[in-house]
Amino acid sequence: MRRTCNAKIVATLGPSSSTAAAIAELAEAGADVFRLNFSHGTHEDHKLRLDTIRDLEVRNGRPIGVMADLQGPKLRIGDIAGGHVELPIGDAFRLDLDPALGDRQRVALPHPEIFSVLKPGMEVLLDDGKVRLKVDRCDPASADMKVVTGGTLSDHKGVNVPSAILGVSPLTEKDRRDLSYALQLGVDWVALSFVQKPDDVAEARKLIGQDAGVLVKLEKPAAIDRLEEIVDLADAVMVARGDLGVELPPEDVPGLQKRIIRACRHAGKPVVVATQMLDSMIHSPTPTRAEASDVATAVYDGADAVMLSAETAAGEYPVESVNMMDRIIHRVERDPLYRTILEAERYQPEATSADAITRAARQVAQTISAAAIVTFTSTGSTTLRAARERPRVRILALTPRKSTARRLTLVWGVDCVETEDLTNFGDMVEKAVAIATREGLAKRGDRLVVTAGVPFGTPGATNILRIAWAE
Repeated sequence: MRRTCNAKIVATLGPSSSTAAAIAELAEAGADVFRLNFSHGTHEDHKLRLDTIRDLEVRNGRPIGVMADLQGPKLRIGDIAGGHVELPIGDAFRLDLDPALGDRQRVALPHPEIFSVLKPGMEVLLDDGKVRLKVDRCDPASADMKVVTGGTLSDHKGVNVPSAILGVSPLTEKDRRDLSYALQLGVDWVALSFVQKPDDVAEARKLIGQDAGVLVKLEKPAAIDRLEEIVDLADAVMVARGDLGVELPPEDVPGLQKRIIRACRHAGKPVVVATQMLDSMIHSPTPTRAEASDVATAVYDGADAVMLSAETAAGEYPVESVNMMDRIIHRVERDPLYRTILEAERYQPEATSADAITRAARQVAQTISAAAIVTFTSTGSTTLRAARERPRVRILALTPRKSTARRLTLVWGVDCVETEDLTNFGDMVEKAVAIATREGLAKRGDRLVVTAGVPFGTPGATNILRIAWAE
């Protein structure tokens, strides 16, 4: 069951993929990490799915990552008489705090935090941008708007204010309950929605600590303005293109995707590209050529992982979707142009012993045609720096911590194995050779490049490079 792709696949679980058989099929098709979407389902649903994944992990003999995706704040309008209303272009329309039923002239917006930041000329988007309003006049309890893009508006539709930073925490009371439960279950990653500024990441970090990795979903234009700071605070990042595409012009999103991937690769942080990657496969057994190209572009750019959402959670072809994504990744990674692009985007190492060793490990592995790079790691930091180099060979991460092995399933080019901690140099080489051979990464006569840190078990202390021969 060892994966042979460098880029990883995240599959969302839902009604189409929650049985033990379905989850096993998704893993066999190529899923490395499973996403539990806390916007849907009960805590009991998520526990059943996670227990199934852990059972499968034991049977397959390889770690499987689990991501808990928190819902985040949902800003919505109130009720409308009859359930919906038509808003013609150019008409006046009012948003206010009055809970009365909405009509052709107005509707409730029960979020005073929005009115507190509105200014004349700002745009307010309703229903994922299908209806666009421009502010003419506003006060702390209401806003008079003009309809810029009209259409049918139904009650409880979502609200976006692209040009403002809202005084809203990314963690609602529901999110805090969900987070507590997810950490209790033992998830490996927590995906944080509605991040606008670095303080939002720090707020989540205080609650999560080191119990899980913090994955920041970049959905808001305000977050892009402080991209480097947010990447620095996060453990991983997701390019949430669906939400970005609501608040930004669609033509801006491809360039931002590349910018975010570059920022994450430069920082050595895993980056996931998500939303509508194989959207037509919700109802079709094959994707469009444009969708296949979209997945391929993320892989060519060096993304650590690509993600399936509704395709596997609620679609008619969940296994076929994972299989197709796996096939696209394989085809891209066999293309000579793939390596040319990765080499062109190589980043300078930081002035640390760990980066000096990992840069040297990549160069040595290439020079001697090594079968693999083996990293011994406690927290995963050594392996992350090795993956930042995007070497030509696989990275075998050996760790005494099950939690670290599971978290590294999201990282480019890494195979993870849980093993006992090291005691001496001889033990290091012996374990590296034995496990690399057992895992099919090396055969008799192959050379391995091994990195570790002394004292053994010290996080981030990578300061040893050895060449070992498989016997």
